Amino acid sequence: MMKIGNVEIENRIILAPMAGYTNPAFRRIAKESGAGLVFSEMISANGLLHDNGKTWELVKTYPQERPVALQLFGGDADTMARAARLLAGRAEFDILDINMGCPVRKVLKANAGCALLKDPDKAAQIVEAVVGAVNKPISVKIRAGVSHERINCVEIARAVEKAGAAMITIHGRAQTDLYRGKVNLDYIRAVKAAVNIPVAGNGDIRSIADAQAMLDATGVDFLMVGRGALGNPWLIRDLVDYFAGRTVKEAPTPRDKVEMCRKHFALLLEEKPERVAVMEMRSWTAWYLKGIENARYARQRLLTVKTKAELEALLSEII
Repeated sequence: MMKIGNVEIENRIILAPMAGYTNPAFRRIAKESGAGLVFSEMISANGLLHDNGKTWELVKTYPQERPVALQLFGGDADTMARAARLLAGRAEFDILDINMGCPVRKVLKANAGCALLKDPDKAAQIVEAVVGAVNKPISVKIRAGVSHERINCVEIARAVEKAGAAMITIHGRAQTDLYRGKVNLDYIRAVKAAVNIPVAGNGDIRSIADAQAMLDATGVDFLMVGRGALGNPWLIRDLVDYFAGRTVKEAPTPRDKVEMCRKHFALLLEEKPERVAVMEMRSWTAWYLKGIENARYARQRLLTVKTKAELEALLSEII
């Protein structure tokens, strides 16, 4: 058993926050697959303060997900602290994460995400304000720096640790990399060596070999899995089994993938109208069908699927 602050985490495998993907349906699948901790999509502090309905939809959690972390983004200490207090009063969660690693332009324009890496003092002020606002462990997700000429992840990590952060996640790329190239494990190792709080390594974990390589090279406490788990929650299952010393199960069959897709759809239907759930499942189904022979035509037909019945019919044809 591991800990982040006072929250016990069953194992070192964490599902990363991913906008548009880590909603309750997928988080529940990740937890059933064995993830020790799951993260929400990023939530706008300003959206919460302006009582935006779509923003508040992102804070919903289920008991089956616990422990769960909600990820908050914003550009100033007061806004973040007030939003954190709102969350603490209206949402069920275990850890609050501050996004300082998103490289998307819309977030950067709000002086949030990776924009905060430019100013370690401001980053620390935000962490200190949020730590003081809620009685929950506060984690921070960062990147290596704004660019390869401005790598300052160690400085940021030390600043947020001093401000009260209970954990740091470091994605081993710079803001300007987006998701190009390979993750740099040296940056992750440097952060792990610089602080005394738990560190999660993030970036390019798509196999057991990737995870073991990151652990060997960096010594991180946690391994955060992101895009590698999309349509492949079995990666989480396999990582949990591997690091627990258990026999890794066989790869999923086409039938396994289709059945998981159906399960995912059923979970989405519990929280969203059919039309919305079907639209979301079109992209999810494409992820699940990757690697299945003769599924190319089915992926093309996904673009025309509009109802539950049509999606079920398409899935039935595959197996």
